Amino acid sequence: MTQELTTSLQAEPRRSPEAAAWWRDAVIYQVYVRSFADSDGDGIGDLRGARERLPYLARLGVDAVWLTPFYASPQADGGYDVADYRAVDPLFGTLGDADDLVRTAHELGLRVIVDVVPNHTSDRHPWFVSALADRPRGAARERYHFRPGRGADGELPPNDWESVFGGPAWTRTTGPDGTPGEWYLHLFAPEQPDLNWDCPEVREEFDSVLRFWLDLGVDGFRIDVAHGMVKAPGMPDIGRTEQAKLIGSQVLPFFDQDGVHEIHRGWRRLLDSYPGMRIGVAEAWAPSAERLALYVRPDELHQAFNFQFLKCPWDAAAMREVIDESLAATASVGAPTTWVLSNHDVVRHPTRYADGGPGQGLRRARAAVLLTLSLPGSAYLYQGEELGLPEVTDLPDEARQDPAFFRTSAEGQDGQDGQEGRRDGCRVPLPWSRSGPSYGFGPGGSWLPQPDGWGDASVEAQTGDPASTLELYRGALALRRELPGLGDGPMSWLNAPAGVLALSRPGFVCTLNTLGEEVELPLPGRALLSSAPLAYGAGTVRIPPESCAWWAI
Repeated sequence: MTQELTTSLQAEPRRSPEAAAWWRDAVIYQVYVRSFADSDGDGIGDLRGARERLPYLARLGVDAVWLTPFYASPQADGGYDVADYRAVDPLFGTLGDADDLVRTAHELGLRVIVDVVPNHTSDRHPWFVSALADRPRGAARERYHFRPGRGADGELPPNDWESVFGGPAWTRTTGPDGTPGEWYLHLFAPEQPDLNWDCPEVREEFDSVLRFWLDLGVDGFRIDVAHGMVKAPGMPDIGRTEQAKLIGSQVLPFFDQDGVHEIHRGWRRLLDSYPGMRIGVAEAWAPSAERLALYVRPDELHQAFNFQFLKCPWDAAAMREVIDESLAATASVGAPTTWVLSNHDVVRHPTRYADGGPGQGLRRARAAVLLTLSLPGSAYLYQGEELGLPEVTDLPDEARQDPAFFRTSAEGQDGQDGQEGRRDGCRVPLPWSRSGPSYGFGPGGSWLPQPDGWGDASVEAQTGDPASTLELYRGALALRRELPGLGDGPMSWLNAPAGVLALSRPGFVCTLNTLGEEVELPLPGRALLSSAPLAYGAGTVRIPPESCAWWAI
């Protein structure tokens, strides 16, 4: 059955690779390469495995695939510590495998977006190795942020900045003679030293890196920490602890500085110099929808992840407020809004939404995706959400590999919220088949243990079952492509009872019941799809608790 799944699921080609402004309403599927599909049995997903599963994604109905980093890396942070931006890590295959994947994706009508990591490198990158060997204020150190320490003997960090992963954002170097030296900045793990974007050589290098992958044929880049790179002059103290909790709530001297926009303008000019509408997508944490919109002005990037929507609680009024603010902010700069519910850094949304009885998280998740796919703009899906996968919350400590987990544990912190050290739970390898080695993930085991019964949620188990979450996603994506009123375009709200959202698109209505009880509404139109069975009265419809329905009008 596994072989059939990888080879026989053909689909109608997606939109033409030359379609204008394809990114304005694209549905983009995130592949966390390490956990998607393993072709060689080493327990780690790879590019060849991802390529073999591309027909599944075409059949699902997405427009593009976003691949997490597969570059040469010591894997201190799942590949986001890059040692060579132009090489594929042997864990994931070869440069030829990357080329084959891009070509196969294009044959299926799928576009390919790859990660680029410009805020920091690996500490094994040749630049940083040279910097450590250089003298203080030497030329090799200009590519990074090296500073003398404070205190009588330089024993204190240069400022009070904290790592997103916990602990100080500075590590002190040791000289060849064993004496302590300067400190270097790392806003994430110590193995991820921050680059100095005031150095012209850094800017020139990344222009070259982007051209390398564009020449290979990729359709765009997801820019990791797009709000980073530029640090405030003088690197001032913040004056408080628990700084990670401030990210996305205020401008910080190391995040969301205005200088990042000059970098993105340069990259937009580079992208525009290539045919086929190549795009840049910002992973940017900003304190407001208005500041996030700055990243997608007409001369900057094409999209920015809408984390305000991801963080929104299960509450109709809160959802409507976030949707309105998001649409207004992006409309002010002529950009599309993006909608995302989960990714590789946060607890999966079926688990985030579960604060009640059994099955509540999945009910809400099924409803949430119908709301998401009905909104104007572009949507991102995280691998496995189409299977309704929950967060794996009982991984043993010895199995975990998230660097933030080890830092928070060492400091006695209780990390429960994705970035605070528990990101492994959303990265457990996917189940493709009901049984067999690693439930079809590969011919061997899996790098993170899969739960017992994982096969019951597999692609094989759900395919053809009209009540399954997989078939709900397939149906929704097919309708989204078929209905002219969905995707990019206008939207308006309809009157609805408290706890219910009703929105109108041309020829279409979406009704979301966030309440814990059934709601009766006047029949909006002809039912197209619902996340739970509907019941009808005389000119009315009863919307089940925590469910969503689509209607043709």
